[in-house]
Amino acid sequence: MKRTNLFIMSATLLLASCGGTKDTGQSGTPIEKSTLKIEGKRMTPEALWAMGRIGGLNVSPDGKKIVYTVAYYSVPENKSNREIFVMNADGSQNTQITHTSFAENEATWIKNGSKIAFLSNESGSSQLWEMNPDGSDRKQLSRHESDIEGYSIAPDGKKILFITQVKTVKSTADKYPDLPKATGIIVTDLMYKHWDEWVTTSPHPFIADFDGSNISNAIDILAGEPYESPMKPFGGIEQLAWNTTSDKVAYTSRKKTGKAYALSTNSDIYVYDLNTKQTVNLTEGMMGYDTNPQYSPDGKFIAWQSMERDGYEADQNRLFIMNLETGEKRFASKAFASNVDAFVWAADAKNIYFTGVWHGEVQLYNLNPANDSVKAITSGMHDYEGVAILGNRLVAKRHSISMGDEIYAVALDGQATQLTQENKQIYDQVEMGKVEARWMKTTDGKEMLTWVIYPPQFDPNKKYPTLLFCQGGPQSPVSQFWSYRWNFQTMAANDYIIVAPNRRGLPGFGLEWNEAISGDYTGQCMKDYFTAIDEMAKEPFVDADRLGCVGASFGGFSVYWLAGHHNKRFKAFISHDGIFNMEMQYLETEEKWFANWDMGGAYWEKQNPVAQRTFANSPHRFVDQWDTPILCIHGEKDYRILANHSMAAFDAAVLRGVPAELLIYPDENHWVLKPQNGILWQRTFFEWLDKWLK
Repeated sequence: MKRTNLFIMSATLLLASCGGTKDTGQSGTPIEKSTLKIEGKRMTPEALWAMGRIGGLNVSPDGKKIVYTVAYYSVPENKSNREIFVMNADGSQNTQITHTSFAENEATWIKNGSKIAFLSNESGSSQLWEMNPDGSDRKQLSRHESDIEGYSIAPDGKKILFITQVKTVKSTADKYPDLPKATGIIVTDLMYKHWDEWVTTSPHPFIADFDGSNISNAIDILAGEPYESPMKPFGGIEQLAWNTTSDKVAYTSRKKTGKAYALSTNSDIYVYDLNTKQTVNLTEGMMGYDTNPQYSPDGKFIAWQSMERDGYEADQNRLFIMNLETGEKRFASKAFASNVDAFVWAADAKNIYFTGVWHGEVQLYNLNPANDSVKAITSGMHDYEGVAILGNRLVAKRHSISMGDEIYAVALDGQATQLTQENKQIYDQVEMGKVEARWMKTTDGKEMLTWVIYPPQFDPNKKYPTLLFCQGGPQSPVSQFWSYRWNFQTMAANDYIIVAPNRRGLPGFGLEWNEAISGDYTGQCMKDYFTAIDEMAKEPFVDADRLGCVGASFGGFSVYWLAGHHNKRFKAFISHDGIFNMEMQYLETEEKWFANWDMGGAYWEKQNPVAQRTFANSPHRFVDQWDTPILCIHGEKDYRILANHSMAAFDAAVLRGVPAELLIYPDENHWVLKPQNGILWQRTFFEWLDKWLK
């Protein structure tokens, strides 16, 4: 829901959710890149699923080559796989070096760039392999008893840090060995479920010897401890780091379980000393999320991302730097009034480059640790994702509302060069709609950025049905994101104008703007939604009698609430994974810190005015004012917001005599990840809108 656990409607989370495991077609053969022929030059759901989706990238030690992954999907087989590519640093000689049906990912350069390491399930479980840069001479390096989920080779090449799941919760069969087929789960404390899984294991970091050909003598840093490192549900190897001398490992962990875990976001950066076997907490007394440590190349400093307040998972993500000699810690990114989303040290340790959102765009920035000044490197209508050093340049993925991820090299003066053309064959066939930035005056006199996306071949003399897009998170930016489900260009291709406001409660407009939503879900942010659609409805090309409202997660909550307060503005609603009943949500969601911060407390706290306001404004209390057709969508594996919210909303609408439809996925979570389910989502989405708005 919020920005760290985020419902970010973008390719980023979709890839993160399915990137660690590569499914293949039922035939066991690789899924090849699509050569889809598009009719009518309009973006379609089928075109979205035909696109290759670029994953992680890694630069060779000499800065001359890049290895990266691409995921391909087959709608007929309802499967995906991921392939590995190598290209020169200027984008030339781009070559696919794997053509297998195995789950292959996390490709990195090892052995001074002479080999590529990667994870593959070729042997039946996810293990570490290596191959030549041309894909030849594949060799298995690890034979661990369970799947390896992420790894990092020590700077001296003699040890490896890797992540694997460790059983931390006893099963029913452990208690009753004579009932090995019993499926019941006995629960004795909180955090028994998380996002889309019943929690029985925790990821642990292991350190092992690596002689260049084999991995041996693995040691669990958290042996006997029931904690996570990295942290579920989205943490990976970026939450751990080697020091420059290969004798210490910094790792992220929230050393809590059960109810304490469910109520707190207080994670810390710990350092494990391989020589003394001792662990030190670097962030003791820092009460919010502390994550993603990185040692400076000169070994003198360590940097990490830090939130200040316990329980507030969308607090400002600050960059902290610690002097390892003196122990001094400081908030280095104070000059940037937004979040540091990803960062990397320059090779000489004199600069830190990071990505951050400002005014609806995610750009690259330069932080100078000598004086903590911050300078923007890039500009323009796009989002950068991640950042790495590429010689005297930077390299990152970039996307926009009109283009999915491609890899770019960026000079320090901001000049960007596109290195990959993964989906050129599709873009060349498609006409995109115009994307426009509008600033609107809100009801409290502030200026609000709103993205407006027009249909291809837009005719200002015509009148178009128009959709208000409600963002999730709730504190996830409405930036230049590209989504394979909530795709604005696909909506525009169906002759809708899309209105996507950066309403109150989003990062990139200062801390006050971002925090205005906490404890006030139905206050100014809802007024901002009305401002956006009312301003656009004044345009002669907007048909004010054909307005729709759509959204997911907090956006789905917004749809349910607006359905009871819109004063007949809208003619159709669509809510995906939305909160319908706030009292149900408070007790059903697993991350209680989220509910406590956002709702202001529990509904039984009668003397708590913030909590009482929250629950008094729950969408389900206003069903008596519902009068507009509504489509409810949900996945039954969504443990963040349970599917009974959509079922209850659908039932309420039917009982009220309001036209309604329910799309339930028994096998999907907070997202829709399977290709055929994705196509079904799009078809149902547009059939509903077309029925009521055209």
